[in-house]
This record gives sequence, C-alpha cells and structure tokens, in this order.
Amino acid sequence: MNVRGKPMRTIWLEPDGGAVGIIDQTRLPHDFVAVQLGTLAEAAHAIRAMLVRGAPLIGATAAYGMALAMRQDASDRALDASCATLLATRPTAVNLRWAIEEMRALLRPLAPGERAAAAYRRAGEIADEDVAINRAIGRHGLGLIEAAWERAGKHRPVELLTHCNAGWLATVDWGTALAPVYAAHERGIPLHVWVDETRPRNQGASLTAWELGQHGVAHTVIVDNAGGHLMQHGRVDLCITGTDRTTASGDVANKIGTYLKALAAHDNGVPFYVALPSPTMDWSIEDGVRDIPIEERDATEVTEIAGRLSDGSTARVRLVPEGSPAANYAFDVTPARLVTGLITERGVCPASRAGLLSLFPERRQLMAGE
Repeated sequence: MNVRGKPMRTIWLEPDGGAVGIIDQTRLPHDFVAVQLGTLAEAAHAIRAMLVRGAPLIGATAAYGMALAMRQDASDRALDASCATLLATRPTAVNLRWAIEEMRALLRPLAPGERAAAAYRRAGEIADEDVAINRAIGRHGLGLIEAAWERAGKHRPVELLTHCNAGWLATVDWGTALAPVYAAHERGIPLHVWVDETRPRNQGASLTAWELGQHGVAHTVIVDNAGGHLMQHGRVDLCITGTDRTTASGDVANKIGTYLKALAAHDNGVPFYVALPSPTMDWSIEDGVRDIPIEERDATEVTEIAGRLSDGSTARVRLVPEGSPAANYAFDVTPARLVTGLITERGVCPASRAGLLSLFPERRQLMAGE
C-alpha cells in the first residue's frame, strides 16, 4: 500500500541482512517513524507495546524475532527461551502462536550453526505468504462490494463500516478487512468507509483513517456508538471487520466493540462479514465466548489519550477524574450466528464448522487424527 505516494510494507529486512525494520504505529497518525529491531528483546517489546499490532503482523514480527534470537544465540536453550518470551507478549492473537510453532518446528532439527539462516529465510517466507493471502482475501471480498454496488443501482458509492484497524497496517501488506476495499478502489468502484474511532486506543481514527487517506479512499471517522444510528437510516451497505482469532465453529474475537456492531447489523439487516487469513483460525476451540483468552491491557489506555496540540506538538492528557479506576478489555467475541460470512484466502463461507471445512477440507483429516 502507499505512504506518501510510494508503496511499502509494514515490516522488512534492512539492507544489512540482520536488523528488521518496522513502522512504529504508536506514533501514527501524527508522525511517521520507522525503527529497527536488532534483538529478540526489541522484537518482543514491539509486539507487547503495540509498535506492531494486528494478528498477521504480530505473527510476522514474531518470526523475525526468532531469527534475531538465533543470530544472537542458536542453542537449544536459547531456542526454547525465545519461544517462551515471544509467546508471553500478547495472549489473544493466534497468529503469534502459529508463527512461533512454525519456527520452532523448522529450527529444532537443525544444527545450531544452521538455525539463523533458516530462521531468516522462513520469516521472509511467512511475510510473503501473508501478502499473498491478503491479496486473495481482497479478490474474494471484492465480489461482495461489487454486489452491493449493483444493489445500489451503481448511482452512488458503496457505504461500508469497519471497526478497529484491519488494513495493511495490521498485516504485512493489503490488510484483511480493508483488502476488499483496496481491491474495489483499484477496480474503480466508488465507495466510502465509515471508520469507527475504536476506543480506547483509537486504532480506527489513528490508523485506519490514516492509511485510507494515504491511499486516496473516501472515508469519515465516527464515534464508536454512531454505527447503529447509521444502519437504522440506511447509511451502511455492509460491515467488514477483521479478527484476531476465529474458532472452528466460526466465532470471532476482534477489537472490543465488534460484538455491538454485529448486534446492530443483525437488527437492521446489514450484512456483517469478517475477513481472516487461515493462520488466524484456531481449530482447537469451539466456543469463543468461553474459551478465547481476552487480553486486559493497562488502564491508562482508557484514562489517557494522546493527540496533537495547536502548536504542532503532541501530548498525553488525562480523561477521567483522579482516583477513578478503569477496566481495559482489549477484545470481545462475536458469536457465529451474527456473522453473515467469513472472507478467507480460499473464498467466502458461512461462519460455521461446515462452512470452514468446505474451504479447508484438509482440516477434517487432521482433526480426525488428533
């Protein structure tokens, strides 16, 4: 996707072949800053402190974190310790565990002297695979937007609503929920995106709005609670969100507030789609509400907010009275019954075990052998 008119990814190998470059997303939208990761500790910090965020990008960063670790120390002990360090950074996004298990399975049989090169190679492959998967999600989701444009008689833009950031900033490139948007934009289909601000971290207002603006896609930022009002008045043709973990039954965990959007969409007959790459599927879980671990983050994300002042500087300010406690649940779970369909790299399917298995039949054999 584009930044200042030039295409780039969210993570890359630096020219020295060792350090890894990322965009510090905590500095957006006011400052565009690229930083280098040179150690396992720096990669873990980038994930935990959300310099990188979004399930696919977390997975790619973890893979590169393993490569950085093997460059420092490729012993068996270091391999196990590196996996444990990265696994502890974020509990909800299943891509993190998937990427670490991929790297562990690759590296364990190798001699220590072979591990660093193999780790860098596989991390690069994981990044490239993510781009290909998301591009395919865009192709499959494009049909949904084309159908909405047909229903609108092709006389007005298609109105979409999204929650949080599931664009290219949440992946290596293209994004998940926004991949169909970018594909439609490239096709020349007129569209407009309603962007939930997505409290408490404002990842919609800060990140989704920024990347849509950089790519020239029409959009409007709204407060989180405005979505239902827009749906009641026919201002939303369809909703598309991302997900950090999807169960075998089609339940989806996404940024807190997604469940409420799904309820509003259901009440107003608005199609509610979730876009996801296959590494985000957790086939070991059936009941998302009961079994998906929900991350609880620092209360200061709720009690404080950062922004740009009139003099051009940035500052953090407190929003709530001194002494008032705050809870910060990072995700909620939307039951499959509220999801119109899942957009994957293999196509669109119902949010159900049967639907997912229709696109991923190999899982049927794998689960039968477990």
